[in-house]
Amino acid sequence: MSPIRTTPRPSRPGVSRRSFLTIAGAAGLGATTLGGLTGCGPSGGSSGGAAESADLTLPTYQEATGAAPDLAGTAEGVQPGYLTFPQDFAATTDAPPLAQTATGLTETFATPPPAMGQNPFWQRLNSALGGDLDLIIGTDPGYPEKFATILASDDLPDMMWVPPNQGIPNVGQMLEAKFTDLTDYLSGDAVLEYPNLAALKPSSWQTAVVNGKIWGAPIPSTPFGQVMCANPRVWERVGGFTFTDMEDLFDKASEISDGNTFAFEPAVVNVLNVIGQCFGVPNAWRVNDDRTLTRANETEEYKAALEFVARLWAAGLIYQDLTLANPQPLVAQGTVGAFVSVGPIGVNQLRVHDPELQAVPLVPFAATSESRASYNMGYGTVGFTPFKQADESKIRELLALVNWLSAPFGSAEYVQKQFGAEGEDWTRDSAGDIQPTDSAQTNVPGLVSALNIMTSCETVLYTPGYGDDTRASHELEGQLLKQAMYSPVRGLYSDTNTRDGASIAVPVSDTVVDVITGRATIADFEAAIERYNRDGGDKIREEFEAILPDDVPVTPTA
Repeated sequence: MSPIRTTPRPSRPGVSRRSFLTIAGAAGLGATTLGGLTGCGPSGGSSGGAAESADLTLPTYQEATGAAPDLAGTAEGVQPGYLTFPQDFAATTDAPPLAQTATGLTETFATPPPAMGQNPFWQRLNSALGGDLDLIIGTDPGYPEKFATILASDDLPDMMWVPPNQGIPNVGQMLEAKFTDLTDYLSGDAVLEYPNLAALKPSSWQTAVVNGKIWGAPIPSTPFGQVMCANPRVWERVGGFTFTDMEDLFDKASEISDGNTFAFEPAVVNVLNVIGQCFGVPNAWRVNDDRTLTRANETEEYKAALEFVARLWAAGLIYQDLTLANPQPLVAQGTVGAFVSVGPIGVNQLRVHDPELQAVPLVPFAATSESRASYNMGYGTVGFTPFKQADESKIRELLALVNWLSAPFGSAEYVQKQFGAEGEDWTRDSAGDIQPTDSAQTNVPGLVSALNIMTSCETVLYTPGYGDDTRASHELEGQLLKQAMYSPVRGLYSDTNTRDGASIAVPVSDTVVDVITGRATIADFEAAIERYNRDGGDKIREEFEAILPDDVPVTPTA
């Protein structure tokens, strides 16, 4: 039996499943949309700024010169894959970036780390940086409140992570008033002074553009959205985890569900998201022929998917405990047949419970003969990190710091940031993979999570000890990209959505769950949508429509 591997995965180290599902756009079929931060004027979504953002020269892209992958990435978006961790760690910088202390506000999705004075891993990182990186680390939930409190104090840290989906209001006004326009430092070939930042893709940089200006380095995350993955042992008696249409799925799910085994996990909104793609629900919004927008949950395809998932629940095919935080142990045991993961790395996520168990992914299929299946891509970043207003020497020092912290997978800086020092924080196992020491289990995860939520390289595929899983994920990405649909408002900003979107969406999200679980009707759902639109949803639509670029295509339908 293969050993259980515990090395943090490079896709998004330290982020909890629940939080990352949200960050990556798990609400794609929910009531709110995951708009970006591009194209608004200081006074709100439909005012100026769209033209300036469209005309901006983004940073020149220059591919990282790190360890060569075993499985090449593609221009279409397949991520490079590594079957083993690189043996040699080449440095990407010439000198430590800091000459003094740098401060920052960020968030961790893990248990907060021991304080800097009691954390040898943190202290060793500071030695490599040349000065102290002193962080205020917020937690989930509560980060927006901490951000607002610090912003109001006018005693700002040097850097403050701005998330894309936690309701930070009036982003354009805030940036203009408090932070530094980095356009001259980063636009076009200027970024080449910071090669690790130049290795961030143009699609990532779009997140950090507001009012036609670049405000910080983006934090790339997996560009893929949700994938349903299954225990193949559960589904083998019905011919495997493949389906010809939605009735075939219902029949096979009914056959394996007997009151002790359930076909699907209880995160019903996630199940709805995957099922909805088979029905042809658009990714967040549908662009109509007349360039108007229809919200995904206003479409007939959405209602059909919602009714079908309610039918799954009524038939006892979904695990009934909605409070279950992590279904993966039950999937590995065979009590639950399938769970929803962020991206193709889900094929590896049962290994921690059963080292011999590779999960089988589901590629969207047409729900009916009249449906057009598609795959909803994720947001691709988790925000950006602007710098407070300061003199040029301080700004260049912070850019050097972020360049160091954004070093590519397998580089010397990456290893120091993610794992620490060999012998002190990690050792290599017999397969050559990095394994944390006992002390690192306490000192590293919370800080690594906080570092990666404010700075990151482009993500790669790497599943320590399980090269077959990396190959499977790499192949799956190619299949999903053939059906890929991006949100048409990705990289756009609606002030109303940022300010009010999350709060006005709660009643709709609650009603969706109630419909699925039999406590409400489709008529109740339609009434909730009407209230949402009155409370601000129509204003959000108008703001996105006003700045929708001409090159965003009309959404294909069946």
